[in-house]
Amino acid sequence: MKKRIVSVLMAVSMAAALTAGCGGEKTTGTSAGSGNSAEADSAKEAGNDAPATESTSGGYEEKKVLRVAMECAYAPFNWTQESEDVANGDKAVKITNSDGYAYGYDVKTAKMLADALGWDLEIYKTEWSAIVLGLDAGDYDCIIGGMCYSEERDKTLDFTTPYYIRDVVLTVKDDGPYADFTDVSQFDGKNPVVTTQLGTNFPNYYPEIPTSVEGTQYETTSEVFMAVKSGTADISVIDYPTSKSAVDTMSGLKILDIDLPCPSENSNDVCIAVREGDTELKDLLQGAMEKCNWTTDNKDGFDAQMDEMLEVQPSAN
Repeated sequence: MKKRIVSVLMAVSMAAALTAGCGGEKTTGTSAGSGNSAEADSAKEAGNDAPATESTSGGYEEKKVLRVAMECAYAPFNWTQESEDVANGDKAVKITNSDGYAYGYDVKTAKMLADALGWDLEIYKTEWSAIVLGLDAGDYDCIIGGMCYSEERDKTLDFTTPYYIRDVVLTVKDDGPYADFTDVSQFDGKNPVVTTQLGTNFPNYYPEIPTSVEGTQYETTSEVFMAVKSGTADISVIDYPTSKSAVDTMSGLKILDIDLPCPSENSNDVCIAVREGDTELKDLLQGAMEKCNWTTDNKDGFDAQMDEMLEVQPSAN
């Protein structure tokens, strides 16, 4: 957990150095007290776990560009749309390495931080299973893509403090045999097939579901929910905003009102990830977050922005 602790003096220093404001993004809230590390393990196996070199990081104050990776397919955190227009009057960001425009909770957060830093923003669309490999290769400089902190990931990445706190839920067919379940104990002896997204920490929740059977994991969350809808799987284990997005845009699904305890090896802190040892960028981003009050002291602001994203996602309009 050591890398999550940001020096107070450094944070204050970085915040004082920022020259651009946070625009209308700053909100005042009350105090509040994305995954397994498969992609991090892949990076280590590929020999990409060494600290970043000068060719792939550093000099950010001179370059003044925030290069951010995300799936652009993980609504409401991030998605791809055809035009820059958004129903809330905001503008989506042109994707640098692909067609279309990116928007969602992660994009709006990245825009806010880039504005606070006085930098340009570039969004890179990347498959989740390869997102850390691209970071280590220097294709972009950080991940703002719904990634949760974990001690395993902390071995190969550095993290800011959280920019969102998630809940994890179970989603089933709304006319299936589990639609009225209100407690995980009811699954005992039913042998439900459980699915989730590849390269996340959601499988760590499987033991909380008695007699569950591990099913296929999928590259995208849309494939996960389609598997539940088609009956290929019985339950999806995904964060609440993404599950709510699926229920709102795909008929035949229901989120169960069941509280899942967070496994000891997991965290529900959604954080910005940078390359191992890239303290320059981590501290600049942390300073921007502090300046914009985009910390857990403003959890109400987190939740309000996520609610807004659920409203403006293209398929919900």
